[in-house]
Amino acid sequence: MMGLVACGGSKEATTDLGFKIGIVTGTVSQGEEEFRAAENAIAKYGSSIKHVTYPDKFAQEQETTIAQITALASDPDIKAIIICQAVPGTSAAIDKIKEERDDILFIAGVPHEDPATISARADIAIETDNLTRGRTIVELAKEMGAETFIHYSFPRHMSMELLAQRRDIMKRTSEELGIEFVEVDAPDPTGDAGIPGAQQFMIEDVPRQVEKYGKNTAFFNTNCGMQEPLIKTVLETGAIYPEQCCPSPYHAYPGALGIEIPEDKAGDVGYMLEQIHAVIDEAGASGRFATWKVSANMAIIDAAIQYAIDYGNGKVDKFDKDHMVKIFKEITGDDEIIINQLEENPNFLLFVAGSEIF
Repeated sequence: MMGLVACGGSKEATTDLGFKIGIVTGTVSQGEEEFRAAENAIAKYGSSIKHVTYPDKFAQEQETTIAQITALASDPDIKAIIICQAVPGTSAAIDKIKEERDDILFIAGVPHEDPATISARADIAIETDNLTRGRTIVELAKEMGAETFIHYSFPRHMSMELLAQRRDIMKRTSEELGIEFVEVDAPDPTGDAGIPGAQQFMIEDVPRQVEKYGKNTAFFNTNCGMQEPLIKTVLETGAIYPEQCCPSPYHAYPGALGIEIPEDKAGDVGYMLEQIHAVIDEAGASGRFATWKVSANMAIIDAAIQYAIDYGNGKVDKFDKDHMVKIFKEITGDDEIIINQLEENPNFLLFVAGSEIF
């Protein structure tokens, strides 16, 4: 099981791997789950893990991202580098490192660059199966009573191949199911107004959309930093929230619903699901919210770490799909998890897990 709360306060002994793994994530404000997953790894493996972050305005500060990633490779003990989310600059950093070293395993989680670009550089790329989700999210929204589906995004995200294709599939599926599909431009959190400006937009815009289209409106946003205000305002307006951009019981739900996670419940997904159910029930919004039963991005990092450990110990090559599938099932406790490969880029893995309606 995976936990959002880091175990840094624990006095448990850490495990020395005999080599090091570099982990690159966003900050707490842009990607809390990935950040906490890295903290949990440090709590478990101590100085065998080197964790760095990319800047919040990563779209404009690619040179900083490249510098952070390449600096990890200057340590000869680094055997693997995990980047999640693999924001712009990741491919350039890998190219730069490979000029000096060819022994490092690169795993790119949630790539922002096109599949062909990142697959040619990372040994393994992992992402939720956005093309399948384009259908399943809208089908779930329909099951939850949606008559309108609002898709929030911005040009930078819509320039990303898989996100644009997912949007197109969502639109087509909505039409097939008799749901009105509405695209709304939101501010880019990496822009001048930053994350606060983007969050304020959500707080102001959701009530406007509900007033226009009614409570049976499902809301979806492609950005992590806007999920918390979106959940809050959807709950306040009585609308529908079928899934986050990065599905997980831990993604934005605790902050939006005021759920505290005791240290002894860290990593207890069942506990987290129960708490969300309780708050949603009390608010009279049962059946209007949902997410996956596992944390997508934490699962990516946890699985990548285990794969990197096996690579460092000489148990696996740089790419072995079956080995990664086995690890994913162990990490998530979900034997039914489906992992596919992109046909043109077989080292680009896509996965889907089951949903929980609250």
